[in-house]
Amino acid sequence: MAKTLALQFLNRDKKTVTVTLDAPKEPVDAAAVKAAMDTIIAQNVFSSSGGDFVEKKGAQIVDRSVSEISL
Repeated sequence: MAKTLALQFLNRDKKTVTVTLDAPKEPVDAAAVKAAMDTIIAQNVFSSSGGDFVEKKGAQIVDRSVSEISL
């Protein structure tokens, strides 16, 4: 199973933009995630076609299972 941490932001156009991180350290520390997201916004680390990230929308752990099919 592959786990990722999805950080969701709103950009200047109020569109959702997601930054995905592979293999997050568990258990996930909500305070650390919030602080990291605040830093990303404050330091203007990323931009999107809809402008800079301006607000946190949410964060989630995504757990995905992949099963190969032998052909």
